[in-house]
Amino acid sequence: MRVLVTGGTGTVGTQLVARLLERDCEVRVMTRSPENGGNGRPGAERVFGDLTEPESLNAAFDGVDRVYLLTPLDPDEAELGRAGVRAAREAGVERLVFQSVHNVHDHPEPPHFQSKIEIEEAVRESGVAWTFICPNSFFQNDLRLKEPMLQHGIYPHPFGSAGASRVDVRDIADAAVVALLDPGHDGKSYPVAGPDVLTAEGTAAIWGRHLGREILYTGDDLDVWSAEARKMLPGWLVEDLVVMYGVFQERGLIASEEDLQLTREIVGHDPRSFDTFAAETAKEWQKA
Repeated sequence: MRVLVTGGTGTVGTQLVARLLERDCEVRVMTRSPENGGNGRPGAERVFGDLTEPESLNAAFDGVDRVYLLTPLDPDEAELGRAGVRAAREAGVERLVFQSVHNVHDHPEPPHFQSKIEIEEAVRESGVAWTFICPNSFFQNDLRLKEPMLQHGIYPHPFGSAGASRVDVRDIADAAVVALLDPGHDGKSYPVAGPDVLTAEGTAAIWGRHLGREILYTGDDLDVWSAEARKMLPGWLVEDLVVMYGVFQERGLIASEEDLQLTREIVGHDPRSFDTFAAETAKEWQKA
């Protein structure tokens, strides 16, 4: 079985590639920099491919049986996803698993979420057997907040108090490998959510407990957040994230009991808790 993972050197992709190799698959990692080691996994084939250059996809998709389609947060994300879907169809791929977003149709306002909806539509119309993996917000997004928490005692992730059933990327990878390799998942859409409803303030408290210091949530003011974010991120991305965080603050992104049952079904075990993730991460940070 030969499986192509687009975005295979990223946060989810590296975990998925490792699991596919454990299942004795031939794994092809599509990357814009195949010559660099980066997060490449030994045993996986690295090939050049760029969703912004559709002509580069033919070689990357050629000869693969199944594809995990990860699309980046990009102003043209919908078109990038459609390019990947076309390449899969033209290559005769037998199964396409696309990573969307949990409850995305209930929250179409953020451009990133709207792009996922448009790509889902293209997948359904492609004629290729498909499955959607739809994760909640990643625990691992907090890894980029190491410096603010350790050096300044602040948690500046403004997702508010409505609550989100955030998820560990390891669970997303567990779900993805099942959807790619095991029978019985064609035409299904699986939420992948964590077991706890987390708030930003509550998350800061969990970090504080495991880091052994007070961690203060910086609050919900998205004007303040965006002013700081523009010092590090492109304007289009800040604008997209402001809309996304506004949705989180107003409505949350909470898993139902049915969502959690479907998560357990596709992941194959109870989803990991944020408390466990934070404890593991704090221990690693404190060893460094």
